[in-house]
Amino acid sequence: MPQLPPPAFHDPRHHIKIFHGDCLEILAALPAASIDLIFADPPYFLSNGGITCHAGRMVSVNKGEWDRSRGAAENHEFNTAWLAACQRVLKPDGSIWVSGTSHVIHSVGFAMQQLGFKLLNDISWVKPNPPPNLSCRYFTHATETIIWAARDKKSRHKFNYKLMRQMAGGKQMKSVWEILPPSAEEKRFGKHPAQKPLALIERILLASSAEGDLVLDPFLGSGTSALASLRRSRHCLGIEAESISFDLTLRRICSDLVHVEISLSCSQFSLDLFSDPVDRSISTKMSAALTAKLVRRERYYYFVGSLRREVIYSAPADSLEDAWRKFTLSSQSSTQVMFIIKTETEIYLKDGT
Repeated sequence: MPQLPPPAFHDPRHHIKIFHGDCLEILAALPAASIDLIFADPPYFLSNGGITCHAGRMVSVNKGEWDRSRGAAENHEFNTAWLAACQRVLKPDGSIWVSGTSHVIHSVGFAMQQLGFKLLNDISWVKPNPPPNLSCRYFTHATETIIWAARDKKSRHKFNYKLMRQMAGGKQMKSVWEILPPSAEEKRFGKHPAQKPLALIERILLASSAEGDLVLDPFLGSGTSALASLRRSRHCLGIEAESISFDLTLRRICSDLVHVEISLSCSQFSLDLFSDPVDRSISTKMSAALTAKLVRRERYYYFVGSLRREVIYSAPADSLEDAWRKFTLSSQSSTQVMFIIKTETEIYLKDGT
């Protein structure tokens, strides 16, 4: 078996590992029957020079070289290869969810049948506000299909039926899910062309896994699966080959992981020279133009521990290198660091006050 490379990101406290590399190579190095649940959003092979409509404008559908079609036969060969690798690492009762449009999902379903997966459901994810079809020769593409399958015919897959019924208002949940696309808040750290909404992945995790289960995403993209696993107390192992997507994932994950409380102490003092409590506000005239003088600038670096997720050391410094040098000379230098946060404070004195 190939040797598993060290993860590019590892949070031992929340059991998150993210590998930066080719999914086939990393899947081959994972132990067999070690994963409880897989969510995969593979390339749709749509980057062929076409166009679509976004925010009322005509835009290219090209997402990158990773999404370029290699021809029907080679595309299917790729789908069969990564699905077989996922099947090997799934536990006997594990299951897999695969999302895709009509451009790829039929190949995925056929490959699953060829490999002996047990097909459980095909979910229709309905997008309430899909972009219009510019050619006016087809129906508007308003859905994506998500295939849910167990590892093989003998699998006794997990299904949290009672929770799903409760979420559906006391009725059996149907296989048609109307969920809004990712919100602006979910895209505040950057946009990914194939980003899935957090609500969609969270429902999948709640439906077919338990707290503490290990979730694998071989095409991590913008990191939604990792974020959903973190919020729903699942362990996560993600794989992403594209550097831009990997950086976006780190920004999203780190923003959720970092919870630092910085206390600011303020001294109270009086500038009123008169002892009588007389209201003199009517004599104050506010100028329309603001002029102010910078009187203080301060840059601080806060070091957050890996296991003890709190600020373990802080220091004023002109640069990260200077802050790190101070940290290595401190009593906390042996403590493992996960994050370093920089804050900058500027204090201005308003002229004419």
